[in-house]
This record gives sequence, structure tokens and C-alpha cells, in this order.
Amino acid sequence: MIEVEHLTKRYGPTTAVRDLSFTVRPGHVTGFLGPNGAGKTTTLRMLLGLVEPSAGTATVSGRSFRRHSRGLRHVGALLDAGDVHGGRSARAHLQALALSNRIPRRRVDEVLAEAGLTGGAARRRVGTFSLGMKQRLGIAGALLGDPPVLLFDEPLNGLDPEGVLWVRGLFRRLAYEGRTVFVSSHLMSEMENTADELIVIGRGELIAAESLAEFAARGTAPTVTVRSPDAGALAVVLTAEGAAVTPYERNALSVDGLSAVRVGELAHEHRLPVWELSTRAASLEAAFMELTADSVEYKAGKPR
Repeated sequence: MIEVEHLTKRYGPTTAVRDLSFTVRPGHVTGFLGPNGAGKTTTLRMLLGLVEPSAGTATVSGRSFRRHSRGLRHVGALLDAGDVHGGRSARAHLQALALSNRIPRRRVDEVLAEAGLTGGAARRRVGTFSLGMKQRLGIAGALLGDPPVLLFDEPLNGLDPEGVLWVRGLFRRLAYEGRTVFVSSHLMSEMENTADELIVIGRGELIAAESLAEFAARGTAPTVTVRSPDAGALAVVLTAEGAAVTPYERNALSVDGLSAVRVGELAHEHRLPVWELSTRAASLEAAFMELTADSVEYKAGKPR
């Protein structure tokens, strides 16, 4: 389990993380979300003892990471896939990590196979690797000590579709095994497919700590899509009922403010045929954009 209590980090006049508290529990994949500059990487680095907090605590299994001897047996982490000696082979890199943490050498071949880096890939110098291959090696390194807690910062960068599917399944399996899996990512679609729980921060402060479904539901209410050959007449009926109706394709309406059941009832009452009636659930991306709007540090202009 990961516990963060009143964590703060200041760099001179800038506060990167401010009085942050949350808990990441085992048995779940927990997504760590926030706009650029929100303090996600700084928080992860404090968890791993790479950055000293200005105040507060960050512990893994009740202890700071620095107090865990042979740390890879307790916490596996991938923060920067490029932070590897480019002159070493993938196998040599993992063997050095295994030796320093008294991990059996057989684990090196096991995690190389898990990451799809067997044969010639294991013997290649890391400096020749693509970003996707470096990500696979970084994940293999995180798995090396078979730890109960795993931290990943943007683990999908550079991965091809097969690699994304592998990582998605890996994280699910690790959580199913009862491990604590904490994943920082800016890819909302992947969090929807992978995460059970979310920690969301903005400007270094906590915005939400709840299930993915609960967070998504805090965004815009679901929208109803209805298609009808009499879309114009149906729009008049729905507007009179108080709905906000927007035509968006031929014979199609987007309806806010009424449930799909009520839209169907009104169409039936007024003898208006319906070809399609469906509900578009609130998306994680929409909820994230709404709830972090005041925390975005760098805002792009609107496209012309």
C-alpha cells in the first residue's frame, strides 16, 4: 500500500506539491492523473526517495522507500525509460540490478521473456533501442524483484498497439495478484481501459481520489442520441419538454436534459418513429477536462 500524507515540495518560491494526501490500495490499478505541471512526477520521485519532501510523508508498506533494504524486492518502478546506460545490453543492465538487490539471476531471463526481449534483443545495446523497446526494458526492471508495489510514469509512451495490449493485461494481472499498481498517464483512453481507481491532482493539490466510474460521473451528464425520419418534429416535442436539442447529422439529434426512456416515451406519445435511441455515457476525458480546467498551467489557443 502507498500512503501520502500532507506531502509538500517547494522549489524556492514555487510549490510543486501542496499538502497532498491520498492512499493507493493493493488489488487495484490506480491511475494518477493531472495536467502538465500538476506535480505527478515530483510526487512519484518523493515516493522513491529521489526528492526530499519539504513537508509531509510518502510511505510504501508503512515505511519510506529509503528504509527498505534491497528496494527492488519491495517496489518496482519505471520513471524514465531513457535513464539507462546505452552501452550495456538489456541483459547486462538487468543483471546489474539483480546483483545489487540480491535477486536470483534466473529472474533476469524471466522478466526479459515477460517483456518480449528475448534472443537478439536481450544482447543488443540499449543505446540502439527504440523508445518502445526501452519502455519494455524499464517495465522488465520494475518486475525484476517480484515486488508487491509497482509505480509507472507514462509507461505507454512509444509502445505499439501490441505493446499497449500487453501492458494493459500485465497491469490487470498484477492487480489481480493483490499487488499495488500505481500508473501515471496522460492517456485518458488507456486509463478508461485499465484503471479501477483514480488519484487526480492539479497544481500540486488533490482534486479527486475515487473510482473511475465515480470520477467520470462528476462530469457532464450523459447525452441521448436519437435518430428519426421526423427529427424536426421530434426536436420540437423534446424542446417543449425542457431538453436541450442539437441536430448533428441527418435525422439525428443530440439530447441533453432527458433520459433515453423519456425521449422514447415522448416519441411514442406523439407517434413519431424512432430508428435509434442510445445513451452516450460521460467519458473520463470529458470529466477530466471539466474538473481540471482551473488547474491547467499551459493552455493552447483555440484552433482557427
